[in-house]
Amino acid sequence: MMKRAAIRTWVAFLAIAAGISIVAGYLEAQSRMLGPDIGTMRLEVSKGEIAGTLTPRLVATGLIKTPLVFRWTVWRRGGLKLKAGKHRLSTPLSPQALADALETAPPADELPFVIVEGARRADVDRELVEEGRGMPGAYLAATAHGRNYNTAFPLPDGSLEGYLFPETYQFPVGPLDPQSLVQRQLDAFRERIFTPLSAQISASKHSLHELVVMASLLEREEDDPANRPLVAGILWKRFDRRLPLGVDATSRYTLETWSDRKAFLIQLRDPSDPYNTRLRAGLPPTAIGAVTRSSFEAALNPLATEALYYLHDANKKLHTAKDAEGHERNRKTYGVY
Repeated sequence: MMKRAAIRTWVAFLAIAAGISIVAGYLEAQSRMLGPDIGTMRLEVSKGEIAGTLTPRLVATGLIKTPLVFRWTVWRRGGLKLKAGKHRLSTPLSPQALADALETAPPADELPFVIVEGARRADVDRELVEEGRGMPGAYLAATAHGRNYNTAFPLPDGSLEGYLFPETYQFPVGPLDPQSLVQRQLDAFRERIFTPLSAQISASKHSLHELVVMASLLEREEDDPANRPLVAGILWKRFDRRLPLGVDATSRYTLETWSDRKAFLIQLRDPSDPYNTRLRAGLPPTAIGAVTRSSFEAALNPLATEALYYLHDANKKLHTAKDAEGHERNRKTYGVY
């Protein structure tokens, strides 16, 4: 009788062990399964908070489906060393990945810094100062040359104008390091322009710098991206024939205020200004603002055209002409002088 009782006890033990093993295996598998996809969310963890008080909030926010699996995950890890702060969580996350994220120190609160298409280095420097995120002249100094930066493409000897990709960049609250901003802009230029278009750039008869400068002119000259290849075709034709490009935007580049018409008219009559493309043939010495991919692709792939002139009417509509006579007729027709 005692032998049978021992056997029954042993069988029961094995059954319990098997059951525990099955449950443990199930929980382990569930701890690796992705949870609900609820997009990106912020979760604030208080200083000194523990997993026991956090778990109900994780369920309430939808980050986990059931507390049991998450508690198993925490137990298997030997506890959860939570990092206080505002965690930015991109779902879906498995319980294990969620635990990893909550044990990683969250970044400091961030604010966006927006650099718009066509913005000049001076514009960005001024914006940083106005937003309380930089000292006057610091960004200009950081972009005066490319000696402090790592790039996969050649940089000019001087100003980095044109290579500083316009985008919204996230940085911690407070003053930002201008060199960090510049490196990220150069990285964005590589990712958005240089790498995807490298084969075409290599095959082009123009250097990367020439393409960047031309793209910056197109950025300011033509608001409609669909028209930029046509304008590029006209400007490259004038460039090849050693004719002045006649891009008035270049004479605005060095003005303190872009829209200062009085100062602009003075610049237009100054033959010593290296940015005066009405009186001087060839490209200006640098780009005149931040370049988008649309403008760069237009510079890289100009549209063949018989036109040698163009202008915009009061409604910014583009009008082209094959010769000076046709251009003069357009000027009189649309009142553009």
